Amino acid sequence: MNELTIPIHHKIYTLHGKQIMLDEDLASLYEVKTKVFNQAVKRNNERFPDDFIFQLTGEEYGSLRSQFVTLENIDSRSVVFS
Repeated sequence: MNELTIPIHHKIYTLHGKQIMLDEDLASLYEVKTKVFNQAVKRNNERFPDDFIFQLTGEEYGSLRSQFVTLENIDSRSVVFS
């Protein structure tokens, strides 16, 4: 497994008082494509709490972008894990 170049705590964000991670970041940790990661989560949905996964609204996406100016290329459809 590759060594992380950015510590994991830099990939945890706070949105509406919840600590979250983006699907893209989690997929990177597991060294798989984001699409593959999301498919695996959907196949094993029963293993996760109901509020474990959600999709950002346009407003949430804007809020997240404004909090973290260094974020680039985050799709407004990003899936979030809490």
